[in-house]
Amino acid sequence: MLKLSLASNSRPELKNKLMRRLLATLGSAVFLVIAPGIVAGYVPWRICGWHIGPPLLGIGWLRWLGALFIAVGLPVLLDSFARFALQGLGTPAPVFPTRHLVVSGLFRYVRNPMYVAVLALILGQGLLFGSLPTLEYGVAVWAAFFLFVLLYEEPTLRNSFGSEYEEFCANVPRWIPRVRPWRGRSSN
Repeated sequence: MLKLSLASNSRPELKNKLMRRLLATLGSAVFLVIAPGIVAGYVPWRICGWHIGPPLLGIGWLRWLGALFIAVGLPVLLDSFARFALQGLGTPAPVFPTRHLVVSGLFRYVRNPMYVAVLALILGQGLLFGSLPTLEYGVAVWAAFFLFVLLYEEPTLRNSFGSEYEEFCANVPRWIPRVRPWRGRSSN
């Protein structure tokens, strides 16, 4: 009878966790299309029309660098979104935040891999298409990300996760990735 009681108590908990994971996955997918989709896809397309112009400064290899930024940025963005949904049980959107601090995968190298990935996608398009206005837009987006992280995101995470987040901040840089992954908290 005790086993049955324990099993029935854990069943709703498992169901709740699965439901939260499903909602987090759906929410992250919607947010991925809306936020990075617009910021790193639609707006650069509106700026440069995705037409290949002359290479910036007449340097042809900058196109290859731009293609590399895009090729690296997209999987980083997708991996980071997946980790928020599957491990953090939430989304990057402030309206449905994670329940757990995500400190695994690429978050062991840099605290903000999503923002870095979005910037790589924008700057990559600017370089690939030879579009100075797209690069200027990328700089403006970086400034907005920087202010958002400093004024809202970091204080909110400190309030939510306390010393766990402080330890993460002390060991993982905000923007420039570490060479070796942080090995502190890899349980997520």
